[in-house]
Amino acid sequence: MSNDVIILTESAALQIQEMMKHNEEEGALLRVSVKGGGCSGLSYGMGFDHEVKGDDLHFAQHGIQILVAKEDAPILNGTKIDYKQSMMGGGFTIDNPNAIASCGCGSSFRTATATGTPEEC
Repeated sequence: MSNDVIILTESAALQIQEMMKHNEEEGALLRVSVKGGGCSGLSYGMGFDHEVKGDDLHFAQHGIQILVAKEDAPILNGTKIDYKQSMMGGGFTIDNPNAIASCGCGSSFRTATATGTPEEC
């Protein structure tokens, strides 16, 4: 497993920095997580945090401090987070090489070793 579990593109980093400014969260850390739920069993979480916990992996990319809980690291290892802008608006995209199934919404997935708790869509 690489030190940088998450691969954050420059485009995503710029959008996160804008969100930090807009929400008065400059200096916050970006927490990327996995939780049970969604159509395929697991869902991604992203949010701002101000505290590194004892079991967190902590690294930086493009000026963004990123946190991932050690228990989520194997599921997220190699996951690329990008931000794409289109005529219909913009949004984050998450490409997880460990996902073996995902649903149409793109925010729910499962891996070969982690099935989570699937819900009905």
